[in-house]
Amino acid sequence: MRAVVQRVREASVLAGGRVSGVIGQGLLVYLGVERDDKEPDVAYMADKLRHLRVFGDQAARLNRDVWQSGGQVLVVSAFTVQADARRGRRPAFETAATADRAMVLYGMVCDAIAGLGVRVERGAFGEDMEVRSINDGPVCILLDSRRKF
Repeated sequence: MRAVVQRVREASVLAGGRVSGVIGQGLLVYLGVERDDKEPDVAYMADKLRHLRVFGDQAARLNRDVWQSGGQVLVVSAFTVQADARRGRRPAFETAATADRAMVLYGMVCDAIAGLGVRVERGAFGEDMEVRSINDGPVCILLDSRRKF
């Protein structure tokens, strides 16, 4: 499981002309599920997102997590995060999970983060989405549940 995490001042997702999710200050997470991901990957990702210290404290040091900063999390399913672009010019998506499997694990990650006390909003799974955000910093972090990078 991989995630591109952005610290934002605000973010929203529109799909089919309607708002799917909206947050103020917090984390915008583009989540990609790999075909071999299981429950330990879900637990790792949820815990990491909940406790990732990317918000400033009183001294402007990155010492606070999303909950401590009073922020929220907007999770957008994005199979393209699993892209392999090492060869050629067209990315390959062979490691991405099937839509059915990805939807289940995506939901589990969202539920697990919420279970850790953080408000979670969701994108529109499997739909073409318009994601709007105002990045803060910018602070952008890459996460991988298998710690490949």
